[in-house]
This record gives sequence, structure tokens and C-alpha cells, in this order.
Amino acid sequence: VNILHQYEPPEGYFVAFSGGKDSIVILDLVRRSGVKHDAHMNITSVDPPELTAFVKQHYPDVERHRPELTMFQLIEKWSFLPTCKSRYCCAVLKERGGHNRVVITGIRKAESNRRAKRTMFEISQTDKTKRMVHIIIDWKDKDVWDYIKMLDLPYPSLYDEGWKRIGCIGCPMTSNKERQRQFSIYPNHKKAYIEAIRRGLAKK
Repeated sequence: VNILHQYEPPEGYFVAFSGGKDSIVILDLVRRSGVKHDAHMNITSVDPPELTAFVKQHYPDVERHRPELTMFQLIEKWSFLPTCKSRYCCAVLKERGGHNRVVITGIRKAESNRRAKRTMFEISQTDKTKRMVHIIIDWKDKDVWDYIKMLDLPYPSLYDEGWKRIGCIGCPMTSNKERQRQFSIYPNHKKAYIEAIRRGLAKK
């Protein structure tokens, strides 16, 4: 809260919200601090429907932005599926917005080895006008859940159904086992991915 007050910009913070546990915490911290802000969620077109319903119900004031191209249109355009090393989908779908703003995110070091090297204050690599503040960067998973449970904040039911992190259905950053689990729950998404790459390869 002290950091949020210390670095509050005149126009307020741009809060990057996804509906996941980390973004729930950062938005609550921002709200409790009383700093000026506006919250935004980038719709990816492959968000779990339960997540979309949760955000609509509990965070109706968060501005939701639809992409110019869906995930499947992007795959068709690029003619290859996103991979761990080439996640063009993130740049186009998830990292939009916040130009010339101070952006509050829920990125944490505990999430991955790559993120363990991040610092609280950064300049965006894809948009040099974006100044990033990863306000809970040093928090562990337990810290996040303790905060949510202590304050009785609502969270997506997907966490109680086995999801560790809630992201795009079929994300290449998850394990193959997790991807297959997701596709068993959302078979239409699996079919759409296959059809998209088929169309993309046919064009190529």
C-alpha cells in the first residue's frame, strides 16, 4: 500500500486484471489503498467460460477488451501453433493496453524460473512507454491464498476443480497432461485448434 501511494501517477494506475487469484489480490490492494486506478481485462477468446462468468458476476466494473483477432484466427494467420518459445498469442491477446501508463500486474517470482529473475519495477519489453509495477512479486502461493481466504474474497471455482493457474485453454506453457485434461473438459476448443492449424497450413 505504501508503494502504491509513493508511485501513484497523476492519471492513476492501469491495473492488468485476468480474473485469476493474483489479479484478484492486486485489484483488492489497489482498491483498499484508495489510489486512482482503472482496471482492464483482455479477453483472449480461449478463456475458460467459468472464468468469464466469474468476472462478469463479481467484477462488472472491470473494463473488458475483445481482441481484433481470436486465437484461432491468429493461428490461421501465422500458420503454426503457439509454442513455449514463440508465444505470439500473448503479445497480441494478453499484453494489450497500458500504453504510456504505469501498469500494476500480479506477476510473481514463485510462478516460474523465468519470472524468478524479474524485479518489482520494470519497463515493458514490448512497449517501452509502459512502466510495470509487479506489486506482489515476492509473494508465495500461500501468501496469495491466505490473503484471499482472510478477507473472504470471491475466486473462480476452477481452482477448487484442480486448476493451479487459470490461463488460456490449451496454453503451451502448461504440461501436456494438463493440456489434455483441459481438452477433455472443453472438446470444442480442441477441435477449433485443430481446424485452425489445418486452415493455416492449407494457406501456407
